[in-house]
Amino acid sequence: MHLDLIQTLSLAGKTAVPNDDRIGCAGRHAWVIDGATDLGEPGLMGERGGAAWLADAAHRAFMDASGALAAVCEQVFAVVAADYRRDRQREPIAPWELPRASFAAVALEGDRLACGFLGDCTVIHRSARGVAFLTPEPDRQQEQAEAAALGPGIGADSVRSPHVLADRRAARVRPKAVLSVDAEQARAVMNYAQAPLARGDDLLLMSDGFATLIDTYRHYDAPTLMARVLESGLLPLAEELRRIEREDAACLRYPRFKASDDASVIWLRVGG
Repeated sequence: MHLDLIQTLSLAGKTAVPNDDRIGCAGRHAWVIDGATDLGEPGLMGERGGAAWLADAAHRAFMDASGALAAVCEQVFAVVAADYRRDRQREPIAPWELPRASFAAVALEGDRLACGFLGDCTVIHRSARGVAFLTPEPDRQQEQAEAAALGPGIGADSVRSPHVLADRRAARVRPKAVLSVDAEQARAVMNYAQAPLARGDDLLLMSDGFATLIDTYRHYDAPTLMARVLESGLLPLAEELRRIEREDAACLRYPRFKASDDASVIWLRVGG
């Protein structure tokens, strides 16, 4: 069996700011990467922000990797760590400045589908048994509560306001299972899952900016989202996502730190 690419979509949260998501697939594995928003000015990795640098480094590593999923992830961790040692321009100001990202990846292993993940990217699998999450079901309740606690309508650029920036920096130094520039740390917190698969199964891998349709805006659950994709493809969902966000640009109905986040999704089908 192999993975057939059906459709991809990746939207920047703001067109004036680089998109820190990456998505891709090879014949037998696929991935989505979501670089965590930088909380300082560029400099650590040169002129480029750390989020974009890490997403790009991991993306290139996934493209070059091969083998079972655990081996693929090991290769990615090693490449990212080596590239960081090579590319960094100075010592980090504080732990919050270190590049970090979420990612999810899948690979075909015989008649099984392996899934690995760190952070809050989401994988949905449609098979003869139904539609199910291979990653934890997305849940933004804590983040929404933190955003609401900072005041109503914090708005589109609030992540750069001093009090929000200080709050996010403090939150970032807490231990969390994410992709980092430390290969040993990433290896220690890596999560894996498996599921049976068959020809004709569908997969959706998405960054948290796209998964807001499920956990923040609650317009879909996994089965209804997959049904909409099968019926209409990804573009109508992207239009719906941005319409919801435009109508709540002040972040009043749905408390959040950005009016719109980078949003990426890849739709794959298992071929024979």
